[in-house]
Amino acid sequence: VFVFFVAFNYVPMFGIIIAFEDFKPGRGVFGSELIGWQNFEALFTNEVFPRVFRNTCVMALMNLTIGYAAPVLLALLISQVRVHWFKRTVQTVSYMPYFVATVVVCSLIKDFMSSEGVITDIFVSLGAEREDMLTNPKYFWWINTFAGIWQGAGYGAIMFVAAISNINPDLNEAAALDGAGRWQRVLHITFPCIIPTIITMFTLQVGIVFMTGFDKVLLLYNESIYETADCLSTFTYRYGIGMNDYGLSAAAGLFQSVISTVLLIVSNKLSALAAKTSLF
Repeated sequence: VFVFFVAFNYVPMFGIIIAFEDFKPGRGVFGSELIGWQNFEALFTNEVFPRVFRNTCVMALMNLTIGYAAPVLLALLISQVRVHWFKRTVQTVSYMPYFVATVVVCSLIKDFMSSEGVITDIFVSLGAEREDMLTNPKYFWWINTFAGIWQGAGYGAIMFVAAISNINPDLNEAAALDGAGRWQRVLHITFPCIIPTIITMFTLQVGIVFMTGFDKVLLLYNESIYETADCLSTFTYRYGIGMNDYGLSAAAGLFQSVISTVLLIVSNKLSALAAKTSLF
C-alpha cells in the first residue's frame, strides 16, 4: 500500500512544476522555461473560467446534498426491511450499477434521454416538449446528479448499513416497549447512532467532490450544453489534451487540488467542533 501511494500519488506531484512553466514536451520539465504565475493569470482571466468554476461548484453542491443524502436514506430504508431474502436482493440490485463501466452507464443515459428515449417519453407524457434532453443546458445538472445517485447510492449505502447493524438492539427493544413506533425508533435511535459515520464519510466526500465525476461529464457533455456542463476537470482535459496548453492545464488541475484540500481541512475542523469527531 505504501509503495502504491508513493508511486501513484506522491511521485507524480513533481509534475506540479509544469504549472509554472511554458512547458514544451520536446524540452521536458527541466528544459522548459519557467514563467512564474503567468499560467494562473491566464487561467483566471480566461473568458470561460467563471462559467467553468460556477458549474463545478453547483455540481459539487448538488452531489454533497442530494447525492450524499441518497445512500443514507437508502440505508435507513433497507434497515427497515424485515424479509431477509428481499433485503439481500434489494442490497445486491442497488449496488450492482456501481460495477458497471461509466462508459456503459453514459451510453444508457444517452439512449434513455434521446428524443425517442424512455425517460424523454415519460417527460413528454407529463407535458414537456419532445427533445434530446442532453442538448438542453437546463437539464444537465440534474441528469449528472441523478446518474451519480443511480450508479453510486447502493454502493455508498454499504457503510451506513454496516453502521446500523452495529447498533445495540437493546435500544430498539426498550424504545418499542415504551411505545415508540418504527419510524420514531429510526428518527430517535438509528439516525443519531450513525451520525459519526455520516460525518466521517461526509468529510471524505467534501475532500474529493471537486475531483469526482469527470469521466461521466466528459462522456455526456457536448458543445451545446457547455453552458452548464463544462467543469474544471473537463476544462483541464480540453486545454491539456485538445489544445496542447499543458501549462494552463496543469495550473487548472493544481487550483482544483488546492480547493479540494482546503475544503477537506475546513470540513474536518468543523466536524471536530460540531460533532466531536474528525479524520485527523
